[in-house]
Amino acid sequence: MARQKKEKFISEGQDGNALVPKNTTQRAYIKALYSSPQTIVMGPAGTGKTYIATRVACELFQLGKIDRICLTRPNISQSKSLGFFPGTLHEKIAPWVMPVSEVIIECLGKNTYELMLKRGQLDIIPFEVLRGRSLANAFILLDEAQNTTPAEMKTFLTRIGHDATCVVNGDISQSDIKATSGLATILDMNKQLSLGIPTIEFCVDEIVRSDLCKMWTKAFIQIEKGT
Repeated sequence: MARQKKEKFISEGQDGNALVPKNTTQRAYIKALYSSPQTIVMGPAGTGKTYIATRVACELFQLGKIDRICLTRPNISQSKSLGFFPGTLHEKIAPWVMPVSEVIIECLGKNTYELMLKRGQLDIIPFEVLRGRSLANAFILLDEAQNTTPAEMKTFLTRIGHDATCVVNGDISQSDIKATSGLATILDMNKQLSLGIPTIEFCVDEIVRSDLCKMWTKAFIQIEKGT
């Protein structure tokens, strides 16, 4: 897949707004998405990790550089409450993918979003059914990657096919599992084996969602550290 060498996302969404990086780390993140088939991005909530990835995915889809956008995250289908929600599998897991859905609707419009769902061009994949899949010619986003085990991360990374752009997104400090995090594992592997996968890390001061979001994130970090 041909890659565009640029540092700014310039395509406009349905609201007419172009995405411009708000700090140097966002600029590095966008550059990595356009120049590398795989990117690892970490940092606290509100730094734009998922938002930027989805905006870039929408542009690649609009330009015909990918056939579909694939979204997955660990342990979705294992939630005990899911079975009580009415509707199809996509409807059951809709609350978990809302951050991505909202951005796609913002960029491409609701009609296009619904058509993508109908045609399978927005592929929402429960993590537990990844085995056996081959994800090619797609933009693939693994969200909440800190909650994968090393075995689950291996399953995910070995699903990636030709002409795919893959983003592994997570916050290593927010892991909800007791086992070793798959995200931590691939970070070590990337460094030890010199794999060359771009790794982008946002800090608390780079939260752009709101001043309140930044304030509370800092407050919780202080309490957790006992300071």
